[in-house]
Amino acid sequence: MTNTSPTPSAMPADPVAAATHADPYPYYATLRDGPPLAWNEKLRLWVASRADVVEQVLQAHGALRVRPAAEPVPRAIVGSPAGEVFGHLVRMNDGAAHQAHRPALQRALAGLDMNAVYASALQVAQRVPRQQPLSDTLFSMPVQSAAHLLGFADDALPQVDRWMRDFVACLSPLSTLEQLQRASTAAAELMARFEVLATGNAPRHGTLLAAVLAESAGGDALLSRSLLANLAGLLSQTCDATAGLVGNSLIALMREPSLRPSARTRNGLQAIVEETARHDPSVQNTRRFAAEAVTIAGTDVAAGDTVLVLLASANRDPAFNPEPDRFMPQRERRRMLGFGHGMHACPGQALACTLAAASLHALLQHAADLDAQRLRGWSYRPSANGRIPVFH
Repeated sequence: MTNTSPTPSAMPADPVAAATHADPYPYYATLRDGPPLAWNEKLRLWVASRADVVEQVLQAHGALRVRPAAEPVPRAIVGSPAGEVFGHLVRMNDGAAHQAHRPALQRALAGLDMNAVYASALQVAQRVPRQQPLSDTLFSMPVQSAAHLLGFADDALPQVDRWMRDFVACLSPLSTLEQLQRASTAAAELMARFEVLATGNAPRHGTLLAAVLAESAGGDALLSRSLLANLAGLLSQTCDATAGLVGNSLIALMREPSLRPSARTRNGLQAIVEETARHDPSVQNTRRFAAEAVTIAGTDVAAGDTVLVLLASANRDPAFNPEPDRFMPQRERRRMLGFGHGMHACPGQALACTLAAASLHALLQHAADLDAQRLRGWSYRPSANGRIPVFH
Protein backbone atom coordinates (compact mmCIF):
# COMPACT_ATOMS: atom_id res chain seq x y z
CA MET A 1 0.00 0.00 0.00
CA THR A 2 1.15 3.54 -0.63
CA ASN A 3 0.52 6.97 0.80
CA THR A 4 -1.93 7.94 -1.93
CA SER A 5 -5.62 8.35 -1.12
CA PRO A 6 -7.63 5.30 -2.13
CA THR A 7 -10.42 5.32 -4.66
CA PRO A 8 -13.87 4.13 -3.47
CA SER A 9 -13.12 0.70 -4.94
CA ALA A 10 -10.02 0.48 -2.79
CA MET A 11 -11.79 0.79 0.54
CA PRO A 12 -10.54 -1.41 3.41
CA ALA A 13 -11.79 -4.98 3.39
CA ASP A 14 -13.16 -4.63 6.94
CA PRO A 15 -12.82 -2.46 10.07
CA VAL A 16 -9.72 -4.33 11.27
CA ALA A 17 -7.94 -4.06 7.91
CA ALA A 18 -8.69 -0.33 8.04
CA ALA A 19 -5.98 0.20 10.67
CA THR A 20 -3.19 -0.29 8.12
CA HIS A 21 -5.00 0.99 5.04
CA ALA A 22 -3.56 3.92 3.09
CA ASP A 23 -6.53 6.13 4.00
CA PRO A 24 -9.23 4.47 6.14
CA TYR A 25 -11.07 7.68 7.01
CA PRO A 26 -13.62 7.76 4.13
CA TYR A 27 -14.48 4.17 5.07
CA TYR A 28 -14.93 5.12 8.72
CA ALA A 29 -17.31 7.89 7.60
CA THR A 30 -19.49 5.31 5.82
CA LEU A 31 -19.59 3.24 9.02
CA ARG A 32 -20.68 6.27 11.07
CA ASP A 33 -23.55 6.76 8.60
CA GLY A 34 -24.75 3.23 9.39
CA PRO A 35 -26.28 1.73 12.55
CA PRO A 36 -24.99 3.05 15.90
CA LEU A 37 -23.76 -0.44 16.72
CA ALA A 38 -23.36 -2.62 13.62
CA TRP A 39 -22.89 -6.37 13.45
CA ASN A 40 -20.03 -7.45 11.15
CA GLU A 41 -20.75 -10.99 10.01
CA LYS A 42 -17.27 -11.55 8.58
CA LEU A 43 -15.50 -10.67 11.82
CA ARG A 44 -18.33 -11.97 14.05
CA LEU A 45 -18.38 -8.90 16.26
CA TRP A 46 -20.14 -5.60 16.86
CA VAL A 47 -18.60 -2.39 15.51
CA ALA A 48 -18.86 0.99 17.26
CA SER A 49 -17.76 3.87 15.02
CA ARG A 50 -19.58 7.01 16.28
CA ALA A 51 -18.06 9.06 19.10
CA ASP A 52 -21.11 8.93 21.36
CA VAL A 53 -21.42 5.15 20.98
CA VAL A 54 -17.68 4.64 21.50
CA GLU A 55 -17.95 6.63 24.74
CA GLN A 56 -20.87 4.45 25.87
CA VAL A 57 -18.87 1.30 25.20
CA LEU A 58 -15.79 2.55 27.01
CA GLN A 59 -17.86 3.59 30.02
CA ALA A 60 -19.67 0.24 30.36
CA HIS A 61 -16.94 -1.10 32.65
CA GLY A 62 -18.97 -3.72 34.48
CA ALA A 63 -20.44 -5.47 31.46
CA LEU A 64 -17.75 -4.82 28.85
CA ARG A 65 -14.25 -5.93 29.86
CA VAL A 66 -10.82 -5.39 28.33
CA ARG A 67 -10.22 -9.15 28.13
CA PRO A 68 -12.54 -12.14 27.58
CA ALA A 69 -13.69 -13.55 30.93
CA ALA A 70 -12.46 -17.03 29.97
CA GLU A 71 -9.06 -15.83 28.73
CA PRO A 72 -7.59 -13.07 30.92
CA VAL A 73 -4.15 -13.85 29.47
CA PRO A 74 -3.74 -14.96 25.82
CA ARG A 75 -3.47 -18.76 25.69
CA ALA A 76 -0.26 -18.58 23.67
CA ILE A 77 1.66 -16.98 26.55
CA VAL A 78 -0.03 -18.45 29.66
CA GLY A 79 2.61 -19.69 32.09
CA SER A 80 5.46 -17.79 30.44
CA PRO A 81 7.32 -14.69 31.70
CA ALA A 82 5.47 -12.66 29.05
CA GLY A 83 2.19 -14.08 30.36
CA GLU A 84 3.08 -13.08 33.91
CA VAL A 85 3.75 -9.49 32.88
CA PHE A 86 0.60 -9.39 30.74
CA GLY A 87 -1.52 -10.72 33.61
CA HIS A 88 -0.43 -7.88 35.90
CA LEU A 89 -0.98 -4.99 33.47
CA VAL A 90 -3.62 -2.58 34.76
CA ARG A 91 -4.68 -1.76 31.22
CA MET A 92 -5.41 -5.46 30.60
CA ASN A 93 -7.41 -5.98 33.82
CA ASP A 94 -10.68 -4.84 35.36
CA GLY A 95 -11.95 -4.36 38.89
CA ALA A 96 -9.64 -4.78 41.89
CA ALA A 97 -6.71 -5.94 39.78
CA HIS A 98 -6.99 -2.80 37.68
CA GLN A 99 -7.15 -0.52 40.72
CA ALA A 100 -4.19 -2.08 42.55
CA HIS A 101 -1.52 0.11 40.97
CA ARG A 102 -3.33 2.56 38.75
CA PRO A 103 -3.61 5.31 41.44
CA ALA A 104 0.13 5.19 42.15
CA LEU A 105 0.96 5.30 38.44
CA GLN A 106 -1.47 8.18 37.91
CA ARG A 107 0.00 10.24 40.76
CA ALA A 108 3.59 9.57 39.66
CA LEU A 109 2.83 10.53 36.06
CA ALA A 110 0.88 13.62 37.11
CA GLY A 111 3.89 14.80 39.13
CA LEU A 112 6.31 14.77 36.18
CA ASP A 113 7.82 18.07 35.04
CA MET A 114 7.10 17.83 31.31
CA ASN A 115 9.65 20.54 30.47
CA ALA A 116 12.34 18.45 32.15
CA VAL A 117 11.02 15.29 30.47
CA TYR A 118 11.18 16.97 27.07
CA ALA A 119 14.75 18.18 27.60
CA SER A 120 15.91 14.76 28.80
CA ALA A 121 14.09 12.91 26.00
CA LEU A 122 15.58 15.20 23.38
CA GLN A 123 19.10 14.48 24.64
CA VAL A 124 18.48 10.72 24.57
CA ALA A 125 16.83 10.85 21.13
CA GLN A 126 19.75 12.83 19.71
CA ARG A 127 22.11 10.02 20.76
CA VAL A 128 20.19 7.28 18.94
CA PRO A 129 22.40 6.17 16.00
CA ARG A 130 21.25 7.40 12.60
CA GLN A 131 22.66 4.37 10.78
CA GLN A 132 19.51 2.32 11.39
CA PRO A 133 16.47 2.76 9.11
CA LEU A 134 14.17 5.67 9.89
CA SER A 135 11.33 3.23 10.57
CA ASP A 136 13.36 1.62 13.40
CA THR A 137 14.41 5.00 14.79
CA LEU A 138 10.72 5.77 15.36
CA PHE A 139 10.77 3.05 18.03
CA SER A 140 14.21 3.59 19.50
CA MET A 141 13.88 7.28 20.32
CA PRO A 142 10.79 7.16 22.58
CA VAL A 143 11.61 3.75 24.10
CA GLN A 144 15.13 4.76 25.07
CA SER A 145 13.84 8.11 26.38
CA ALA A 146 11.25 6.35 28.55
CA ALA A 147 13.83 3.82 29.77
CA HIS A 148 16.13 6.68 30.81
CA LEU A 149 13.21 8.33 32.60
CA LEU A 150 12.57 5.07 34.47
CA GLY A 151 16.15 5.02 35.72
CA PHE A 152 18.14 2.82 33.32
CA ALA A 153 21.75 3.84 32.78
CA ASP A 154 22.63 5.33 29.40
CA ASP A 155 24.78 2.35 28.36
CA ALA A 156 21.83 0.00 29.00
CA LEU A 157 19.35 1.88 26.80
CA PRO A 158 20.08 0.11 23.48
CA GLN A 159 19.63 -3.32 25.10
CA VAL A 160 16.40 -2.27 26.83
CA ASP A 161 15.24 -0.99 23.45
CA ARG A 162 15.90 -4.40 21.86
CA TRP A 163 14.16 -6.28 24.68
CA MET A 164 11.13 -4.02 24.50
CA ARG A 165 10.87 -4.46 20.72
CA ASP A 166 10.81 -8.22 21.37
CA PHE A 167 8.41 -8.02 24.31
CA VAL A 168 5.62 -6.13 22.53
CA ALA A 169 5.16 -9.13 20.24
CA CYS A 170 3.22 -10.81 23.06
CA LEU A 171 0.60 -8.04 22.77
CA SER A 172 -0.20 -8.84 19.13
CA PRO A 173 -2.45 -11.66 17.91
CA LEU A 174 -0.39 -11.74 14.69
CA SER A 175 2.87 -12.86 16.34
CA THR A 176 4.54 -16.13 15.44
CA LEU A 177 5.63 -18.79 17.96
CA GLU A 178 9.25 -17.67 17.56
CA GLN A 179 8.28 -14.05 18.27
CA LEU A 180 6.34 -15.11 21.36
CA GLN A 181 9.33 -17.07 22.63
CA ARG A 182 11.57 -14.02 22.18
CA ALA A 183 8.92 -11.94 23.95
CA SER A 184 9.08 -14.22 26.98
CA THR A 185 12.87 -14.07 27.08
CA ALA A 186 12.68 -10.28 26.91
CA ALA A 187 9.99 -10.16 29.63
CA ALA A 188 12.15 -12.19 32.00
CA GLU A 189 15.18 -9.96 31.34
CA LEU A 190 13.17 -6.76 31.80
CA MET A 191 11.60 -7.94 35.05
CA ALA A 192 15.04 -8.87 36.40
CA ARG A 193 16.43 -5.45 35.49
CA PHE A 194 13.47 -3.60 37.00
CA GLU A 195 13.85 -5.63 40.19
CA VAL A 196 17.50 -4.62 40.43
CA LEU A 197 16.60 -0.97 39.84
CA ALA A 198 13.84 -1.05 42.45
CA THR A 199 15.56 -3.05 45.20
CA GLY A 200 19.22 -2.18 44.76
CA ASN A 201 20.58 1.24 45.47
CA ALA A 202 17.96 3.97 45.81
CA PRO A 203 16.59 4.80 42.33
CA ARG A 204 18.07 7.91 40.77
CA HIS A 205 16.34 10.99 42.16
CA GLY A 206 13.84 12.50 39.78
CA THR A 207 13.21 9.29 37.86
CA LEU A 208 9.72 8.02 37.20
CA LEU A 209 10.72 4.80 38.96
CA ALA A 210 11.53 6.71 42.16
CA ALA A 211 8.22 8.56 41.93
CA VAL A 212 6.19 5.37 41.40
CA LEU A 213 7.91 3.58 44.28
CA ALA A 214 7.31 6.56 46.55
CA GLU A 215 3.62 6.58 45.63
CA SER A 216 3.42 2.80 46.20
CA ALA A 217 5.13 2.68 49.62
CA GLY A 218 3.78 -0.03 51.89
CA GLY A 219 3.12 -2.70 49.25
CA ASP A 220 4.08 -6.32 50.00
CA ALA A 221 6.49 -8.40 47.88
CA LEU A 222 3.75 -9.80 45.65
CA LEU A 223 2.35 -6.34 45.09
CA SER A 224 5.81 -5.08 44.25
CA ARG A 225 6.33 -7.69 41.53
CA SER A 226 3.00 -6.71 40.03
CA LEU A 227 4.09 -3.09 40.19
CA LEU A 228 7.33 -3.91 38.36
CA ALA A 229 5.31 -5.62 35.63
CA ASN A 230 3.33 -2.42 35.21
CA LEU A 231 6.54 -0.43 34.85
CA ALA A 232 7.48 -2.81 32.02
CA GLY A 233 3.98 -2.24 30.66
CA LEU A 234 4.43 1.51 30.81
CA LEU A 235 7.64 1.13 28.83
CA SER A 236 5.85 -1.10 26.30
CA GLN A 237 3.25 1.61 25.71
CA THR A 238 6.02 3.94 24.52
CA CYS A 239 7.01 1.35 21.93
CA ASP A 240 4.44 0.71 19.20
CA ALA A 241 1.94 3.44 20.12
CA THR A 242 4.49 6.24 20.46
CA ALA A 243 6.48 5.07 17.45
CA GLY A 244 3.30 5.36 15.41
CA LEU A 245 2.59 8.80 16.86
CA VAL A 246 6.06 10.01 15.88
CA GLY A 247 5.83 8.49 12.40
CA ASN A 248 2.34 9.79 11.70
CA SER A 249 3.38 13.27 12.89
CA LEU A 250 6.26 13.12 10.43
CA ILE A 251 3.79 12.19 7.68
CA ALA A 252 1.64 15.20 8.62
CA LEU A 253 4.67 17.44 8.05
CA MET A 254 5.34 15.75 4.71
CA ARG A 255 1.76 16.28 3.57
CA GLU A 256 1.38 19.82 4.92
CA PRO A 257 4.47 21.96 4.18
CA SER A 258 2.69 24.93 5.78
CA LEU A 259 3.11 23.20 9.16
CA ARG A 260 6.89 23.13 9.00
CA PRO A 261 7.61 26.63 10.40
CA SER A 262 5.64 25.77 13.54
CA ALA A 263 7.80 22.65 13.99
CA ARG A 264 10.74 24.90 14.88
CA THR A 265 9.44 25.44 18.40
CA ARG A 266 8.65 23.04 21.20
CA ASN A 267 5.07 24.32 21.51
CA GLY A 268 4.61 23.96 17.77
CA LEU A 269 5.90 20.39 17.81
CA GLN A 270 3.67 19.55 20.76
CA ALA A 271 0.61 20.90 18.94
CA ILE A 272 1.44 18.91 15.79
CA VAL A 273 1.81 15.70 17.81
CA GLU A 274 -1.43 16.25 19.72
CA GLU A 275 -3.37 16.95 16.54
CA THR A 276 -1.83 13.85 14.94
CA ALA A 277 -3.07 11.82 17.92
CA ARG A 278 -6.56 12.97 16.99
CA HIS A 279 -6.35 13.14 13.20
CA ASP A 280 -4.31 10.00 12.40
CA PRO A 281 -3.79 8.07 15.66
CA SER A 282 -1.37 5.21 16.05
CA VAL A 283 -4.00 3.16 17.94
CA GLN A 284 -6.93 2.87 15.55
CA ASN A 285 -9.13 0.48 17.48
CA THR A 286 -9.51 -1.55 20.64
CA ARG A 287 -11.90 -4.26 21.79
CA ARG A 288 -14.31 -4.89 24.61
CA PHE A 289 -15.72 -8.28 25.63
CA ALA A 290 -19.20 -8.69 27.10
CA ALA A 291 -19.07 -10.45 30.46
CA GLU A 292 -22.86 -10.11 30.72
CA ALA A 293 -25.75 -8.97 28.56
CA VAL A 294 -25.80 -5.21 28.05
CA THR A 295 -27.66 -2.70 25.87
CA ILE A 296 -25.51 -0.19 23.96
CA ALA A 297 -27.10 2.55 21.83
CA GLY A 298 -30.39 0.65 21.85
CA THR A 299 -28.75 -2.59 20.69
CA ASP A 300 -28.68 -5.74 22.82
CA VAL A 301 -25.20 -7.21 23.19
CA ALA A 302 -25.14 -10.78 24.51
CA ALA A 303 -22.70 -12.15 27.06
CA GLY A 304 -19.68 -13.50 25.17
CA ASP A 305 -19.99 -11.00 22.31
CA THR A 306 -17.08 -8.79 21.22
CA VAL A 307 -17.28 -5.08 20.39
CA LEU A 308 -14.69 -3.53 18.09
CA VAL A 309 -14.25 0.09 19.18
CA LEU A 310 -13.09 2.34 16.32
CA LEU A 311 -11.26 5.08 18.21
CA ALA A 312 -9.88 6.68 15.06
CA SER A 313 -13.35 6.90 13.54
CA ALA A 314 -14.73 8.54 16.68
CA ASN A 315 -11.99 11.18 16.57
CA ARG A 316 -13.17 12.16 13.06
CA ASP A 317 -16.85 12.25 14.01
CA PRO A 318 -18.11 15.77 13.13
CA ALA A 319 -20.36 15.63 16.20
CA PHE A 320 -17.21 15.21 18.31
CA ASN A 321 -14.76 17.59 16.58
CA PRO A 322 -15.80 20.38 14.16
CA GLU A 323 -14.14 20.12 10.74
CA PRO A 324 -12.72 16.74 11.75
CA ASP A 325 -10.84 16.05 8.51
CA ARG A 326 -8.80 19.28 8.73
CA PHE A 327 -5.40 19.03 10.39
CA MET A 328 -5.47 21.95 12.84
CA PRO A 329 -2.61 22.05 15.40
CA GLN A 330 -4.19 25.03 17.16
CA ARG A 331 -7.62 23.40 17.29
CA GLU A 332 -9.79 24.64 20.15
CA ARG A 333 -11.26 22.03 22.49
CA ARG A 334 -9.53 19.16 20.75
CA ARG A 335 -11.25 15.91 21.72
CA MET A 336 -9.85 12.44 21.16
CA LEU A 337 -10.46 8.90 22.33
CA GLY A 338 -7.22 7.25 21.17
CA PHE A 339 -5.90 7.28 24.74
CA GLY A 340 -9.07 5.65 26.02
CA HIS A 341 -11.93 7.07 28.04
CA GLY A 342 -13.32 6.54 31.50
CA MET A 343 -11.70 4.02 33.87
CA HIS A 344 -9.25 2.74 31.25
CA ALA A 345 -8.15 6.14 29.94
CA CYS A 346 -4.37 6.14 29.60
CA PRO A 347 -2.77 8.16 32.44
CA GLY A 348 0.36 8.57 30.33
CA GLN A 349 -1.18 10.72 27.57
CA ALA A 350 0.87 13.83 28.41
CA LEU A 351 4.05 11.76 28.71
CA ALA A 352 3.46 10.00 25.37
CA CYS A 353 2.89 13.27 23.53
CA THR A 354 5.95 14.87 25.15
CA LEU A 355 8.20 11.92 24.24
CA ALA A 356 6.82 11.97 20.69
CA ALA A 357 7.42 15.72 20.35
CA ALA A 358 11.04 15.37 21.55
CA SER A 359 11.60 12.45 19.16
CA LEU A 360 10.12 14.43 16.28
CA HIS A 361 12.42 17.35 17.17
CA ALA A 362 15.47 15.08 17.03
CA LEU A 363 14.36 13.52 13.74
CA LEU A 364 13.83 16.89 12.09
CA GLN A 365 17.32 18.02 13.09
CA HIS A 366 18.83 15.26 10.96
CA ALA A 367 16.00 14.06 8.74
CA ALA A 368 16.36 13.67 5.03
CA ASP A 369 14.40 15.95 2.72
CA LEU A 370 10.73 15.60 3.74
CA ASP A 371 9.52 16.20 0.19
CA ALA A 372 11.83 13.51 -1.17
CA GLN A 373 10.64 11.08 1.51
CA ARG A 374 7.04 11.83 0.64
CA LEU A 375 7.73 10.88 -2.97
CA ARG A 376 9.33 7.61 -1.83
CA GLY A 377 6.21 6.92 0.20
CA TRP A 378 5.45 4.56 3.04
CA SER A 379 3.33 1.58 3.99
CA TYR A 380 2.16 0.36 7.40
CA ARG A 381 3.37 -2.47 9.61
CA PRO A 382 1.01 -5.46 9.74
CA SER A 383 -1.26 -4.99 12.75
CA ALA A 384 -4.80 -5.60 13.92
CA ASN A 385 -5.08 -2.20 15.57
CA GLY A 386 -1.87 -0.17 15.19
CA ARG A 387 -1.01 2.39 12.51
CA ILE A 388 2.80 2.54 12.38
CA PRO A 389 4.45 3.70 9.14
CA VAL A 390 7.33 1.98 7.40
CA PHE A 391 9.15 4.56 5.29
CA HIS A 392 10.43 3.44 1.90
